[in-house]
Amino acid sequence: MNTTTLAAASRDAANEKTETLRAQGKVPAVMYGFDTEPTNVTVDRNDLERLYQQAGMSSVISLDIGGESHNVLIQDVQRDPLTDFAIHADFRRVDMSKTVETAVRLSLVGVSLAVKDLGGTLVQALEEVEVEALPSALVSEIEVDISRLATFDDALHVSDLVVPEGMTILTDAEQTIAIVQEPRKVEDIEALDAPIEEQGEAAVVGEKKEGEEEGEESKEGEKNE
Repeated sequence: MNTTTLAAASRDAANEKTETLRAQGKVPAVMYGFDTEPTNVTVDRNDLERLYQQAGMSSVISLDIGGESHNVLIQDVQRDPLTDFAIHADFRRVDMSKTVETAVRLSLVGVSLAVKDLGGTLVQALEEVEVEALPSALVSEIEVDISRLATFDDALHVSDLVVPEGMTILTDAEQTIAIVQEPRKVEDIEALDAPIEEQGEAAVVGEKKEGEEEGEESKEGEKNE
């Protein structure tokens, strides 16, 4: 297991304003979990972003608080909706001798012939799976080989995943991970591009004709009476 270290500093939540910390390029965070009381800390925003890209939420990292190291998972990262900057993070301390459940992201690799040769569109229906494993067996991502998608009838499912020894997938094995959609036909695209009035014109005319026929039948019935 390759453990990456992230430096953190203790934070006085009562006296340190989060807005001030964020303006200084720091991210307020909290560590909780195995054998520890919730601890408020701050981490460097750039270091957190770099580590998050590398480890995701499923690789153990070493959170160094004042020279004391803690094995943690990045449990959550909250972001500013406008800037997408990290504004808060949760770290879950783990017991290295006990299994944990977490989500592992899926990374599509390879080339699909249905896309390359047939002009289809790759659709990823599932971006992560839930797994259970000892912290030491966790990985940042699971690769999915899309070269098996050679036709529009092919599909990749959770059951097709190959995972490291010691890891159990908890997500339903029948769930679809990826497919390739067939290109739209020209007439279908033209129909979608047509004005809404034209698309519904035939239906409206049909309804009027049907109503007129019903009216004529009613009049004929009255005459017969």
